[in-house]
Amino acid sequence: MFVERVPNVVDQAVKVLAGLKHIILIGSKMPPAFFAYPDKPSLLSPPDTVGHVLARPDEDLIGALEALVDEVSAYSTLAPVTNGPAPSPATGAITPETLGSSLAALLPENAIVVDEAVTTGRGFFAPTRAAAPHDWLSNMGGSIGMGMPVATGAAVACPDRKVVCLEGDGSGMYTLQALWTQAREGLDVTTLLFSNRSYAILKGELANVGAGNPGRKALDMLDIGHPDLDWVGLARSMGVPGAKVTTMEAFNDRFAEGIASPGPFLVEVVL
Repeated sequence: MFVERVPNVVDQAVKVLAGLKHIILIGSKMPPAFFAYPDKPSLLSPPDTVGHVLARPDEDLIGALEALVDEVSAYSTLAPVTNGPAPSPATGAITPETLGSSLAALLPENAIVVDEAVTTGRGFFAPTRAAAPHDWLSNMGGSIGMGMPVATGAAVACPDRKVVCLEGDGSGMYTLQALWTQAREGLDVTTLLFSNRSYAILKGELANVGAGNPGRKALDMLDIGHPDLDWVGLARSMGVPGAKVTTMEAFNDRFAEGIASPGPFLVEVVL
């Protein structure tokens, strides 16, 4: 059964949650916005929505769900299957949509996906509803730089599973030393590095707070070009092989190579 996530963007989240009267909370609070924005709500659900706490974060979440299933006698009810047809790798130009299709098509069974693709990857989750079974780990707050360290930790914890790290270039610059750890420990991590040469998420936040045109000096601080980063070179300097791609055909080939290769591998995806 496919469960969609609440979008990060406030306007999109408000639209998704519109009309809800009740929200059952299991290890969670009522969904808030990441930050406070002018003329936008801090709570994403309608003002009259009632939150019902089934289990707090510090309680037995699985036990609470099992008790609920038992209470409503749902053990004999099969969950509806909503998966569509198996996806196919995309071809042509690199876009968030084509990347999502190929990711879903090529993701290996039992993979662990660590998602810090940020602006590029906001549409990646939905296409994977028909992908091979996998786990998906996302950033649960507004921090930057968690992707590569979390992928490293996942590979240490589950050495028998392929880890796929979806990483933005701005976020990756916070913690790229994780690549050296992956090489040193021989960790089975394929990193897909989405290179738009910008802290695009921060540009979006400027717009969200109504900054308008903040000026050249401010925008220069969000630009990570001039000179452009060579992620393949950075990875190789720390012992991780890699390749740069500019088409979906090349992406499909190099992603498949990373999946088939034991140990760390990086694909720089030029946007």
